[in-house]
Amino acid sequence: MLGVGLDSDGHKRVTRGSNFLLVGGSEETHELMTEKVIKINEKLKAAGKDLETVSREQFDEIAHSVGLRRVRVKSQ
Repeated sequence: MLGVGLDSDGHKRVTRGSNFLLVGGSEETHELMTEKVIKINEKLKAAGKDLETVSREQFDEIAHSVGLRRVRVKSQ
């Protein structure tokens, strides 16, 4: 998983895990991203899955359950 915080408070933040990389963001944004990936990983573990084996639909459900949503980009 890759998280990119687009706001900034002047500090450079990078957090790495076994299956995620979070960069940027204000302190608040970076903490929120960290919280979300930790919750996603906990839910994956509880389901007996890992990021490499979970289906896109299952991942979407888990992400939604922790407060994330997919943004659909309209094609031109």
